[in-house]
Amino acid sequence: MAETLTTTALTLKDIARQAGVSLATVDRVLHNRPGVRPDTVRRVREAIERNSFQPHVAAAELARGRARRFAFVMPSGPNPFMQQIEAYLGEMSAWLSSRRLSVEMVATDVFDPSVLVASLEGLSDDYDGIAVVALDHPGVRAAIDDLVDAGTKVVTLVSDVPSSRRHHYIGIDNIAAGRTAGALVGRLVGQRPGKVAIIAGSQGLRDHAERIFGFIQVMASEFPGLSVLPVLEGRDEDARSEQVLARLLGRHADIVGLYNVGAGTQGVANALSEKALSDAGRDRQVVFVGHDVTALTRRLLLQGVMDAAISQNPGHEARAAVRVLLALARGEPILREQEKIRIDIVMRDNLP
Repeated sequence: MAETLTTTALTLKDIARQAGVSLATVDRVLHNRPGVRPDTVRRVREAIERNSFQPHVAAAELARGRARRFAFVMPSGPNPFMQQIEAYLGEMSAWLSSRRLSVEMVATDVFDPSVLVASLEGLSDDYDGIAVVALDHPGVRAAIDDLVDAGTKVVTLVSDVPSSRRHHYIGIDNIAAGRTAGALVGRLVGQRPGKVAIIAGSQGLRDHAERIFGFIQVMASEFPGLSVLPVLEGRDEDARSEQVLARLLGRHADIVGLYNVGAGTQGVANALSEKALSDAGRDRQVVFVGHDVTALTRRLLLQGVMDAAISQNPGHEARAAVRVLLALARGEPILREQEKIRIDIVMRDNLP
């Protein structure tokens, strides 16, 4: 069942009530008219800023005569980064309401193409725009194309399906992110020979596949002394990631580096714990590079369990997806800065 994140559109009366003043006073403040005490001006402006209220935008949307509905098709399960995106969308409720927009969350198993296809097909004509964290699969491509053919604006979020007719992709350059992770692992391992493990959610996710490609490309060209093991898949689940990685650590005593491509980070950390490493007959010196700054990865970085995180801004991605969908729905041009999502390298000494 979809979860709606917006509320009823705010009006000038709402701002007046929150500021404890009359509607006429709000109007005078908005138009910089004299006769309003400084403290009153401050209260009105604080109410406007607190609610991200833009009266001219709201008036323009009301003049268009219709509200718009967007759906965000997101992975089910406890993925901290995806939860951050959802949280930022919730914080945008006032901004959305002032533009007569509603955003609804649709949780689904994005790792199962048949389930994801069914979720997309179930949206049909109900929404003006859809943002989807998508598996790159023929059935998913067809479902996206059907939505576009029906007049729905579709953007892919975080993970792309470039062969579909989706209108835009919102996310980082994942090949560059993978190359960055490869350079970090190789340089932090230093002169030690050995093997490097890779664990992904699914190679069917385009973002994971591209990160792996970039990582292996750098390993092969710049760090020939390191041998990359076959990719493990943990479906971004802690328990499964811990299980498959623990087995790998038990089979290979010479693993010196690890790249966690997606989520499942707690499971990866568990497998790298003192007990797991002791059971494998090894010391703790495994270079661990992963993605995203969350409460968990922050703690792991501070503890020295994780060496670096390739960070992308979930708030920027949430806002960019909504702005791009809105521009598409209005028939307006897409600004490049709305689409470009930067990556940052975060380590213990530069945690934000």
